Amino acid sequence: MIDDRTTRAVIRDEALRLFALRGPDAVTVRQVAEAAGVSAALVMHHFGSKDVLRESVDQHVLQMFDGMLGELTGEAAADADPGSLAKAVLRHLPPGSPVPAYLRRLLLGDGEPGRRLFRRLFEVSRAQLDAMVAAGEADPGDDPAVRAAFLLVNDLALFLLRERLTDVLDSDPLSAEGMTRWADEAMTIYGDGLRRTKPAP
Repeated sequence: MIDDRTTRAVIRDEALRLFALRGPDAVTVRQVAEAAGVSAALVMHHFGSKDVLRESVDQHVLQMFDGMLGELTGEAAADADPGSLAKAVLRHLPPGSPVPAYLRRLLLGDGEPGRRLFRRLFEVSRAQLDAMVAAGEADPGDDPAVRAAFLLVNDLALFLLRERLTDVLDSDPLSAEGMTRWADEAMTIYGDGLRRTKPAP
């Protein structure tokens, strides 16, 4: 397969891989340059500083998720079976992609990109819950915002606790097999719980 990425894109992608693996603070410009097969001077030529390189990686990941989240709501969702965030990620990213690991670092960090991404994810969760309520598939609960947040954090657990879940379940929850296992059980739980009416006092 021909790699038609620009040099800048290759540097950014290698930085993403290393940042996801070790954390941005533990990775040097020289290490990124070596992984990309270029000189440290060329990295600085394209990005000016490591901080700018990190911002470029953040923006790249945010743009990727904007595209994936777009199919979970609106007109795109009506033409497909979008499923959960994890399913959308599985459809769009190749096996072994560093993006899920980088997503975890974004969401658990203190930076603005992580806050922006979580708010966007929450908005999608609210929209999905509203659509389920409108279709008669779910009850909004006494506090729809909390219910939407609850559904979201259960979805994000696949990313935030991926290694721990793999260890106890003997399958990667972000693999096709692991996703099937998780989705089947999650939908059973959500189906019973979201449709259950409160007992009479």
